[in-house]
Amino acid sequence: MGQTCLARSSRKIQLSLLSLLFVVLLQIASGRKLKFVLLLYRHGDRSPLRNYPKGLHNESEWPQGFGQLTTVGMQQQFELGQYIKKRYTGFLSPMYKREEVLIKSTELDRTIMSAQSKLAGLFPPAGDQIWNPEILWQPIPVHVVPRAYSPKLRFPMFGCQRYLELLRETMYSTEFQAKIQPYEEFLKEIAVYAGYKFDTFKCLDSFQIWTLQDTLFCESIHNFTLPKWATEDVRAKLTELATLSISSLFGIHKNVEKARLQGGLLVNSIVETLSNVAQNPGEGKLLAYSVHDTTIAALQMALNIYNGRLFPYASCQFFELYKEDNGEYTIEMHLRNDTSEEPHQLTLPGCPTPCPVSKFAELVGPMKTYNWETECETPSYIRMPGYEVQLKLILELSWYIK
Repeated sequence: MGQTCLARSSRKIQLSLLSLLFVVLLQIASGRKLKFVLLLYRHGDRSPLRNYPKGLHNESEWPQGFGQLTTVGMQQQFELGQYIKKRYTGFLSPMYKREEVLIKSTELDRTIMSAQSKLAGLFPPAGDQIWNPEILWQPIPVHVVPRAYSPKLRFPMFGCQRYLELLRETMYSTEFQAKIQPYEEFLKEIAVYAGYKFDTFKCLDSFQIWTLQDTLFCESIHNFTLPKWATEDVRAKLTELATLSISSLFGIHKNVEKARLQGGLLVNSIVETLSNVAQNPGEGKLLAYSVHDTTIAALQMALNIYNGRLFPYASCQFFELYKEDNGEYTIEMHLRNDTSEEPHQLTLPGCPTPCPVSKFAELVGPMKTYNWETECETPSYIRMPGYEVQLKLILELSWYIK
């Protein structure tokens, strides 16, 4: 019986390999070719961004302080770099070539260091690129994009007056209230434990729930002692609320307008980049952005492909540009949010996979902001209760980008 099971297992493996070979040969025979890859990935594991009022642990207990990449985060990014190298074997050159690769990052330490760690796994030096045999690493440029120069990589952007109005409307919308009401008693209890005032704690745009959930999450995975009230069930509910906070930032109420004023900027840039490559192919093969979970969330909300879950560290969104055998250029999207399996293929609503570039651009047209500054200044004469207090909180905490 054992030999029979072994034989069956062997046949399954052989069939799987034959199926994979068939797919590869079919792609080769069809003449389909990968021409360009654009990806965005979240930074690796980090320390908490800040503490909550009654927190048990101080910033000094973290080796580099708050908001910094940990050694675990470095390992996660190194593994991502190795995966990208494996995924694009035969497309990217085995050794680093500056004309093929462009890496950009937001200006925060954790994203810059994540980019460097990922590149260490993607392009370890070989041959004449080895400059020190005791250090199998080589410096590769990471281009930092300051938020003040280009806001398209950091979301949410609170410098948009119309967005702030939409966010306030969301907080008082029937859709949002229906989602938050079941947590009312839970929030009252947890606010006391954490040291927050309930009136501001329950407002998801104050980021206090987010701060609490994030701090407890970071402390738990790094084996810090947690307060007795922070049970597994409590942390699970806080995660649900943190997920709801992302949805409230970019969706729930007036989704299209909010998404256009946020992730729409990035959608514009991505479509423009892929369209330009399709029209004028060059030596470039990979453009990578080292960003935040809110960046990917805003982008996916704008594309209407968000699944309503938080993005783990080192999650990666892929855009692959192919030239089909008929000469047409198409786009495939994939999301890698689990290292134990291959990335999930994503489908733009209204377009089959792979999606022609022209059709892709047409479908995301409603997300385009032709004059972002003007749209952001759209006046409103409606002032919700507590407007001044909420606006002050939003502006004070606008640095809180995960």
